[in-house]
Amino acid sequence: MRSLFPYPPQSLPKAEGANWDLPDQKEDSLSLGGVVTFIWNRLPAKLLNGGIAGLIGVTCVFPIDLAKTRLQNQQNGQRMYSSMSDCLIKTIRSEGYFGMYRGAAVNLTLVTPEKAIKLAANDFFRQFLSKDGKKLTLIKEMLAGCGAGTCQVIVTTPMEMLKIQLQDAGRLAAQRKLMAAQASANGVAESIPARATAIQISRELLRSKGIAGLYKGLGATLLRDVPFSIIYFPLFANLNKLGQKTPDEKSPFFVSFLAGCAAGSIAAVAVNPCDVIKTRLQSLQRGVNEDTYSGIIDCTRKIWRSEGPAAFLKGAYCRALVIAPLFGIAQVVYFIGIGEYLLGFLHSPRD
Repeated sequence: MRSLFPYPPQSLPKAEGANWDLPDQKEDSLSLGGVVTFIWNRLPAKLLNGGIAGLIGVTCVFPIDLAKTRLQNQQNGQRMYSSMSDCLIKTIRSEGYFGMYRGAAVNLTLVTPEKAIKLAANDFFRQFLSKDGKKLTLIKEMLAGCGAGTCQVIVTTPMEMLKIQLQDAGRLAAQRKLMAAQASANGVAESIPARATAIQISRELLRSKGIAGLYKGLGATLLRDVPFSIIYFPLFANLNKLGQKTPDEKSPFFVSFLAGCAAGSIAAVAVNPCDVIKTRLQSLQRGVNEDTYSGIIDCTRKIWRSEGPAAFLKGAYCRALVIAPLFGIAQVVYFIGIGEYLLGFLHSPRD
């Protein structure tokens, strides 16, 4: 789909379904250098579009994401919250309205490069896999999504690592307050440690474990994000086609919005077990009597034995509610072409 405000050079063809956009153009075979040039020319607009979509989306749905993290991290016998609404109500009561946005600064800072890498990688692999102007097969669409999901973890892993510590801090603090109250009733004084900031957590991880500390849970992040992209990108491209009256005509923006919401929510629920494992592995602090895990297999085994298979679906509806509008908003931003418009305005000649 060409943007309503065409800024990037149009010297090279655009891969079908690339840029989370409408798949309305034929694909031509490009050399590796041509593909790189194609992506590089559009990278500034991707950064802007990804940043704008991410900022709007994160601001709208972050409280639900916080509830998802806290619900996924609580284990049997240590339940502080019974549902998403219960979690949000208790969070507001104990931490105030802005308590629902703990960890949002990390997301808002890193969401732009994350989205840019994901979209640029998807464009690159779709263009690279296209041959002789033929439509990409489903397998190639899935391979392109796999490549995009693999590349994005460069930013996603440390972002999720820091965000989870900040989001779960309120749950752990509430648990400690409850224990402190019980201890004081028995005449025992118990102190409650102060909450750390993202910078303090980063410094401590870098000091103690080096850069690898920020990439704890990398394997679990790959296990979640690669299948998500494999499901999302082909599903969106095919759902979006349903709004096309003819192959050469673009779908209405509301079709792209709905396709993004549907594909995002379906992919999110499908990989939720992997998200539960990732959240547990990346949590540095545990509540009282909560299990610790040495790796993906150990985490999976312990969750299955102590909490049952239903535990792998904890926070699934929260995650669907988070991902659906995030991807729907992204579709609207890319459909309108806000980044292209801004860059075109900056590059337009002045009288």
